Amino acid sequence: MDTVYSIWNWLVATVQANPQLAMFAAIGIVAGWLSGFLLGGGGLLRNLVVGVIGSFVGAYVVQMFGIRLPVPDYLQQVSTATLGAILVVVIARVIFR
Repeated sequence: MDTVYSIWNWLVATVQANPQLAMFAAIGIVAGWLSGFLLGGGGLLRNLVVGVIGSFVGAYVVQMFGIRLPVPDYLQQVSTATLGAILVVVIARVIFR
């Protein structure tokens, strides 16, 4: 039980020191969940990993093509991360078939 409390205390201290990290993880979870909902499969950890990787991939693709959606900034971030997460899942499925 002490290990759980120490991990929880570390997590709380990290989020308090870096609130952007919590927002990044939240956007990653939402994007991963949306990609899992659209393409099927996934759990919380997989959604987080796919969403975080997808946010980097999506940001690269959006910047490369100069895409800008007429939506508020937070929706732009979620849609960009979701696009990247979908690309990551599709590419992973093609590679590992």
